Amino acid sequence: MIEKKKILQQAAEKAILIGVIQKEQTEVQVTEYMDELAFLAETAGVITVKRFTQKMQRPDSKTFVGKGKLEEIKNYILLKGDIGLAIFDDELTGSQIQNIEKELNIKTIDRSDLILDIFASRAKTAQAKTQVELAQYQYILPRLRGMWKHLERQGGGVGTRGPGETEIETDRRIVKDKISLLRKRLAEIDKQSFTQRKERGEFIRVALVGYTNVGKSTLMTILSKSEVFAENKLFATLDTTTRKIVFEQTPFLLSDTVGFIRKLPHHLVESFKSTLDEVREADVLLHVVDISHPQYEEQLDVVNKTLAELGCTDKSTITVFNKMDKYEEQVFDQWLEEEVKQDIFRELKERWQTETKGNCVFVSATEKTNLDVLRQTILNKVREMYQIRYPYKAEYFY
Repeated sequence: MIEKKKILQQAAEKAILIGVIQKEQTEVQVTEYMDELAFLAETAGVITVKRFTQKMQRPDSKTFVGKGKLEEIKNYILLKGDIGLAIFDDELTGSQIQNIEKELNIKTIDRSDLILDIFASRAKTAQAKTQVELAQYQYILPRLRGMWKHLERQGGGVGTRGPGETEIETDRRIVKDKISLLRKRLAEIDKQSFTQRKERGEFIRVALVGYTNVGKSTLMTILSKSEVFAENKLFATLDTTTRKIVFEQTPFLLSDTVGFIRKLPHHLVESFKSTLDEVREADVLLHVVDISHPQYEEQLDVVNKTLAELGCTDKSTITVFNKMDKYEEQVFDQWLEEEVKQDIFRELKERWQTETKGNCVFVSATEKTNLDVLRQTILNKVREMYQIRYPYKAEYFY
């Protein structure tokens, strides 16, 4: 097992955030990315002290940022004296981590490592723990030379190193063996999960999907009338939760799934594909969107791209625009006439009704606004799917 740096275990660890504005990006976009990185850091229990950004055509191959910016960051760290962590918004190579740490003399991680750390702290079941561990080893493997510290010798002592092998080669072999072992273990867990899903019978399956922290778990709680863990942090849900629900004598299964996020590490998506089988095997997707978020359209696109990566673009989908109460607070001031408000709402709804071909609902889960419309929309879609999938059963559900 790798004795990976315990980067985020100290209480209230202080960090700086570092990002690069590349030629295809705007300052507004990168500010939004950095806001999200700060939220990720907060979720991991880290205090963000300062942000650094630099405009560059492309990141520096050795230190990601330029020498002048790195010197500025170094001077700030020396001035403050209590900063122990640097977090970069983009993936770093092993050699970049090594070079930056040598220059700044503090721990350095990237966005992927931060996300993996959060996942590791939130994994509860054997499946989630195995998925996270596999993703961590896949992340570490190409970075071994740069970030190598020590690998625990399995068995220890004489005979653990092959003839003529260097230490780094031995470590790489150990990591590859561990990845192979974890994949086998995950395959066994997947078989068990598949059997459990088959045992649920011929019910239509509905899956909640969406960007992280958009209110999926809150909606799950309301629709299923059962307690589901939810909090205002990223990745509150890692393990899929499934409930049987009955609307007007029509039963179906509703599943809450892990939230997506921009720049989600590819190996993490790969590792969690078994958890996301609930999405792939669903008959209907409820794509929940936080419409109060300033970049909600970009978040919506991120989820759609991830769904495409999972091969789920052909699913029957209802887009649920959540947090309308917050949207109203942000967009409307107290002096705005009611007629103007209604016009803005009308234009918003007409636009998305057109883009989703009528398959959208505007709600507030916390205020319980428009939930009857959402329930009826889900019911209509579920009954429609019963007619298609199980026509011999459909007549019993009316």
